[in-house]
Amino acid sequence: MSLSAETVALQRAAHELMYLGVDGSPIYSDDLSRRNGEVYRLTTALYDSGAKGGTAEEQANVCLALLMGYSASFIDHGEKQKHVQEILDRCWDILEVLPASLLKLRLLTACYGEVFDEPLADEGRAIIASWDSSSLTTEQQEAIAEFLNVIDNPYPWEEVED
Repeated sequence: MSLSAETVALQRAAHELMYLGVDGSPIYSDDLSRRNGEVYRLTTALYDSGAKGGTAEEQANVCLALLMGYSASFIDHGEKQKHVQEILDRCWDILEVLPASLLKLRLLTACYGEVFDEPLADEGRAIIASWDSSSLTTEQQEAIAEFLNVIDNPYPWEEVED
């Protein structure tokens, strides 16, 4: 499988796992377990392959897929935080050279979801503001919704007391 196909497969599987049941359909434990295992397997395989990508866009897609995979999967054999930090360290260089785009917004969203660094959110807002709101693609609309969800709910798994 090509690097591009691997990253797309992982991004798709992670997205499906993250949004499982959002449409109101029931979530069955065997399906959740199977999907979680598949996302973890794909994430581990891509990470272990050492694939980085040649262009900034390829590198961004690899990092995005890995961050999505680690975020979606709840399996951790003790390596997850170390791997996420290594990926984030790569992202900082990639984000500097990546042009403002849908891919950059998605990568900013994934990075913000890990570190909650406000300059990442500001850059994401600037990308969104540069788009013509009357002619947004479905992908742009979905990326904006995901960005806003992460910004509005920075700690989705924790109770925050006032």
